[in-house]
Amino acid sequence: MTINTLIIAITAIISFLSFSNRDLFAKLEYNPWLCYHRKQWYRMISHALIHADLFHLLVNMFVLWSFGRIVEAWFGNLFGIKGIWFYLLLYVGGVLFASLPGLRKHRDNPAYNAVGASGAVSAVLFAAILLQPLSEIRLFLIPFGIPAFIFGPLYLFYEVYMDKRSSDRIAHDAHYYGAVFGLLFCVLLEPRIFINFLNQIVKWL
Repeated sequence: MTINTLIIAITAIISFLSFSNRDLFAKLEYNPWLCYHRKQWYRMISHALIHADLFHLLVNMFVLWSFGRIVEAWFGNLFGIKGIWFYLLLYVGGVLFASLPGLRKHRDNPAYNAVGASGAVSAVLFAAILLQPLSEIRLFLIPFGIPAFIFGPLYLFYEVYMDKRSSDRIAHDAHYYGAVFGLLFCVLLEPRIFINFLNQIVKWL
């Protein structure tokens, strides 16, 4: 079993348990007020283990399964056994980094809560885009693939736009902060990844 598969399995199990156990859900969800004022810092990570509903869980785990395999394989080829630890750092770091905006904005709001692994999933997705910029990403109801390096900026623009609208309960800032973390992590880990990214795009153009 790969580390990506293990993350998916653990997340799915805990999410399913939390669907019928509201006490467990409440203990794991991200509440910046409890983190900051009650020092329950574990919530900055634990919220990635639970999801709002089955659809939320399935979408996140499908994206993670689709792109996590790519990133984990690349890390393994580049760094050997260390690739497993680097992948874990990417995932957990994505969760933490994507939680920071919520902590800053909502630390004095005890009513704010958030759940889901979207920040980590975005980090993995954008790591995959950096590694394979010419791969095609297909979306539901769109009959053609979009090159990954084009999809990436469109996705970020959409999340920034939706975050400014603030018309829903989705933590859009966690999505694009997770994406930024995924890009920065890979470039700092191995600068040649970015050079290879540019070379592939230049050849495509």
